[in-house]
Amino acid sequence: MNKLFAQVTGTAAKAAPAQVRSPAVANPPVASSSLARIFVRDLVVMAVIGIYEHEKQKAQRLRVNLDMMVLDRLGLRRDDIADVVSYEDGVTIVRELAAQGHLHLVETFAETVAQRLLADGRVHSVTVRVEKLDVFPDAASAGIEITRQRG
Repeated sequence: MNKLFAQVTGTAAKAAPAQVRSPAVANPPVASSSLARIFVRDLVVMAVIGIYEHEKQKAQRLRVNLDMMVLDRLGLRRDDIADVVSYEDGVTIVRELAAQGHLHLVETFAETVAQRLLADGRVHSVTVRVEKLDVFPDAASAGIEITRQRG
């Protein structure tokens, strides 16, 4: 009955490939009460990013913030990392992307991080903020913030 209701109302979440540590979650309905927020604040990485020649030659500081709305543990109450979406996964994705080599745009960086996070079927939505910290001497930062969600 719940499956039929979800199909009729369109509340069923679409399944996505799970990451290595993530158990598969098959199309669970997503209600706001079943979501938890996972976040990472002010992660600073070095990345070669930009359209100007001087930006292609030297890494610069990026500050990255992540907010993920994830399916809660759905009644599981074991004290086990396998039961949750780990913020460490987000940090790893950002660090690996920063180390991969030159990208032209912070927009591409943010979009790539968002899509990789959404590959975990338990992640419902993600907000990624990417800021260049040293681009203007009279500004703390410049960058982009995007929000993406499943479906």
